[in-house]
Amino acid sequence: MPSNTTQPTHPHAVTALCDEGARLYASALSTGRVTRIEVESAPCLAELGLLHPDPDDANWLRPVPPSIALAQRLHPLEREIQDRRRMSVQLTDSFEPFMAISAQTPPSTHAITVLEGFDRINAALNLATAECGTEVLTVQPGGGRSEHVLSQALERDRPLIDRGVSIRTLYQHTVRYSQGTLAYVDRISGGKAEIRTLEELIERLIIFDRTVAFIPARDDRRVALELRHPGLVEYLIKVFEQLWRRATPLLEEIPYNPTPDGVSGVQRSIAQLLIEGHVDEAIARRLGMNVRTCRAHVAKLSASLGSSSRAQLGYLIAQSGILEQGN
Repeated sequence: MPSNTTQPTHPHAVTALCDEGARLYASALSTGRVTRIEVESAPCLAELGLLHPDPDDANWLRPVPPSIALAQRLHPLEREIQDRRRMSVQLTDSFEPFMAISAQTPPSTHAITVLEGFDRINAALNLATAECGTEVLTVQPGGGRSEHVLSQALERDRPLIDRGVSIRTLYQHTVRYSQGTLAYVDRISGGKAEIRTLEELIERLIIFDRTVAFIPARDDRRVALELRHPGLVEYLIKVFEQLWRRATPLLEEIPYNPTPDGVSGVQRSIAQLLIEGHVDEAIARRLGMNVRTCRAHVAKLSASLGSSSRAQLGYLIAQSGILEQGN
C-alpha cells in the first residue's frame, strides 16, 4: 500500500512546538540526529528551522542549536521593531510643530455636525436644551402629535419655561383641532411661551439662543444636522421671523375670507397645490392633515366649482379666480 503523503495538520501557532515536535527536537539534540520519516508528524520543526539535512546521509536530519535557531527567528522581528520605532519617531517629528500650534489655539466648533439615529439626535437636543439660557425658536410642521412625542416634548420644554427661557413655536393650523396638542400647549403656556399657526410651514427647525440650530437631513427624520455656523443660523432666524410675522396667534381666529362660492382658506391652499401638480398624499403632508381630510376638502372644492373630474377641477380652479380672491 502506498504511503499517505498528505501533511498532518499543524494546530498551533508557528511560535510554539507541538508535543511531538518538542519530543523529537529534544531527542535530536541528545543523539545528534533524527530520521526524516520520524519528523513527518511534526512539521513545526521545519517551520521553525530547528533541523537541517545531514550532509553525510540524506535520510537523516541534524538539529540546529537552539541559540542559533532563536537568533534566526528573532532577527527579522527585531529589525521590524526597529523600523517601526524609526517610523514612529519620524511621524512624531513631522507632527510636533503642528501640535505646538494646536496647543495655542482654542478648540474649534464644528460648523455642521451630522446626527444619525433618534438616540443621538435626542441627546444633542437635550444637551442644547440644558445649555439654553435665553430663547428657543421652533417650527413644528404637521398635525397633531402622538402622546409619546408630546410627553418627550413636555419633559424637554418644561425646564426651559421654569428657567424663564422664552419659547416661540410655529405650528400648522390643523393643530387647532388636535386635543392632545392643545393640552400640551396649555401645559407650557404662561411664562414666555408663544404659539402661532400657519397654513403651511417649512420643515422642522429648532434654534437655541441664536447660536445653534437643528434641521432634519432626511424625510424620515432619522438623520439631523446640528448647525453652529453663525451665517447659517442667522439665515434660519430670518426665515423663522418672516414666518412668525405671517402667522396667527393660537388663541385668535384664523383670518379666512371665504369666496362668494363658499371656498374656505384651507381649500384655497389645497387648490393652489392641486394646480401645482401635487397628489393628495403630498398635499396632506404639507398642510399637516391626514389624507382622508384632504380628500374631503377636495370633494367640497369640486362640489363648489361644479367639477366632475380631477382634470376638470384643475381647469375650473384656474378659471374661477379663487386663488386671486384669497390674496
